Amino acid sequence: MKNYKYIGLFLATLAIASCDVNNGLDDIPEVVLPEVELNKNGLDFSKYVSVGASFTAGFTDNALFFIAQQNSFPNILASKFGSEFNQPMMNDNIGGLLLNGQPMLDPITGQNRFAPRLYFNGSGPVTLSAESTTEITTKVTGGLHNFGVPGAKSFHFVAPGYGNPAGVPLGLANPYFARMSTSANATVLGDAMAQVPTFFTLSEVGGNDVLGYALSGGSGVNQTGNLNPATYGSNDITDPNVFASVFNNMVTTLTSGGAKGVVATVPYITNLAHFTTVPHNPVPLDAATAAAVNGAYAAYNAGIQQAFGVLVQLGAMSQAAATAEIAKRRINFTAGAGNAVVIVDENLTNLGAINPAFAALPQYRQATSADLLVLPSSSFIGTTVGGNPQLINGVTVPLADRWVITPQEQAAIKTATDAYNTTITAIANSNPNVALVDFKAVLEEASAGIRFDNFNMNTRLVTGGLISLDGVHLTARGYALMANKILAAMDAKFGTNFTTATNGLAKAKDYPTNYSPALR
Repeated sequence: MKNYKYIGLFLATLAIASCDVNNGLDDIPEVVLPEVELNKNGLDFSKYVSVGASFTAGFTDNALFFIAQQNSFPNILASKFGSEFNQPMMNDNIGGLLLNGQPMLDPITGQNRFAPRLYFNGSGPVTLSAESTTEITTKVTGGLHNFGVPGAKSFHFVAPGYGNPAGVPLGLANPYFARMSTSANATVLGDAMAQVPTFFTLSEVGGNDVLGYALSGGSGVNQTGNLNPATYGSNDITDPNVFASVFNNMVTTLTSGGAKGVVATVPYITNLAHFTTVPHNPVPLDAATAAAVNGAYAAYNAGIQQAFGVLVQLGAMSQAAATAEIAKRRINFTAGAGNAVVIVDENLTNLGAINPAFAALPQYRQATSADLLVLPSSSFIGTTVGGNPQLINGVTVPLADRWVITPQEQAAIKTATDAYNTTITAIANSNPNVALVDFKAVLEEASAGIRFDNFNMNTRLVTGGLISLDGVHLTARGYALMANKILAAMDAKFGTNFTTATNGLAKAKDYPTNYSPALR
């Protein structure tokens, strides 16, 4: 078999020299408008507190760092509110965290779990070559207003000990909250309430309740029906009733002192670039290699044909069902580009469970356009196992579950997200002190293209301007757009006029879409 050489999947032809994406429209002559005074309509912004996860913190390019925090949407909002706003600032613009002076390595992959930020090197996103300096055990002092905790699921916001530094290396606590928690047993919500907020934002709560599952290619467990989050794994989907109980508690608590605020719906995260960039069919083969690969799968294809034929004869399956599954599982490569990768799909019929004689037949198939490949698969597909040119990941070695989100797994994510949003919307609509911003609708609009001042933005990686280099979190300009959507929701609910007041909204040109690698 010829050696299969992996060719870049999605950025091979991309040539962008600028550190900032040129997604602007032609300049429009400035129109001088009359000054419009801001009308806060009685809202009290003297103590604005933000509660949420990574978006609230300002997480960008796979890290949290100083300038990204300055460009977080809560900090942008505070500047429009005229509020003092203290954040748990990182040491620098490198990003990443240290625990007792050392990087935290994943016990399975050996990779740094909290590495420096990404930057665009002209071909694609790469990790900044620098040493992290921000130490988890060094506490941030002073009264804080931004309680954005990257990685936090809904139930984590009310979990005592989630900020205990001793629990971080055990995976029992969050390193970002450990830096700012007031005590080992503090809760995020409790620390936020200690600031006695007069206004709050509660945003992207629920996103991480499905994001871990999606990032892991659906390798977690859908915990719907399990009301005990203490038994959940890090990549599991949170039960909607658990989410509803926690979210209702958070809103009730935050408004208990008379504060007003804004809550946000959860987008369909599978619309983000992390899940839409890598095609299902990136494999180019010459004729000889295609023939060799097909030869390698000949026994598998014959075994599938035989097994389903036997099942039909035994009356265990209809002929129509067998024919459909044979077609789904048959593996075939052709000369040229556009060959689909081979994946393991646990949703396929387990032939061994029906008849032990077929236990050796695996659950393989080629991916289709309905499957979503996670962004890291772009650097894995086409690599060899142990340097063996006959063992090619995604070709002769099927991709494991963690690389692909199948349609069934996507449906589980969507069902849970819809349930979370039903809760969020109902609570907002029934509470006169709470405005609702529909970020789900915003992201759906952005998938096709959304205009922000003189810029057209979309969700494409690198070039879209909205999504940062990790494919999940927003750029600074994306966070500015988010802030404006919140201000518009406030105008609609509370009668303010941020959308029409002079300088009431953030300006797109003031916020970048990429940061230079020279920024340290």
